[in-house]
Amino acid sequence: MIQHLKKIGVLEIVVFITTVSILAQKGNSEVTYTKDITLDIQDAKLNESIARGKEIYSDFCMQCHLPDGKGTPNVFPPLAGSDWLIKKRKESIHATKYGLNGPIEVNGKPYNSAMTPLGLEDEEIADVMNYIMNSWGNTQKKMVTLEEVSSIKK
Repeated sequence: MIQHLKKIGVLEIVVFITTVSILAQKGNSEVTYTKDITLDIQDAKLNESIARGKEIYSDFCMQCHLPDGKGTPNVFPPLAGSDWLIKKRKESIHATKYGLNGPIEVNGKPYNSAMTPLGLEDEEIADVMNYIMNSWGNTQKKMVTLEEVSSIKK
C-alpha cells in the first residue's frame, strides 16, 4: 500500500512540474494542457494496472487460458480476441470476481465448463481485467476501476 502511495505521489509531482513548465513556456492556456495531462495520468494509471495484472494473470489465470490467452479449445474459452470480454464487460468482471458455471458463447463457439472463484481482491480483479482487456489484440482504453469492480455484486 505504501509503495502504491509513493508511486501516486511521484506521478503527481511529475504532472505538477510538467504543468508549470508548459504554462511558463506557452502562457496561461490552462484548458488545453490540463486535458492532455489528465489523459496522460489516466494512461499512466492504466499502464501500471496492466503491469500488475500481468503478474496476477501468470499466477491465477494462465493455467487454463494459457500464456497466449487462446484458452483450451472446447474447454476453456479464449481471452485473446474475445468478443465476450467486450460485449459482456460486467459479466466478465463478475466471472473473475465470483467464478462462472454454465454455458457461454465466445467468438461464436459454445463453452460449458466451470471457473472457480479465485479469491482475488477487487483491486487485483481490476488489474487483471485491465491486463486481459489490453493484451493479445484486445484493446479497451476504458480502464476497469476499483469502484467498477466493487459495484459488481453476487
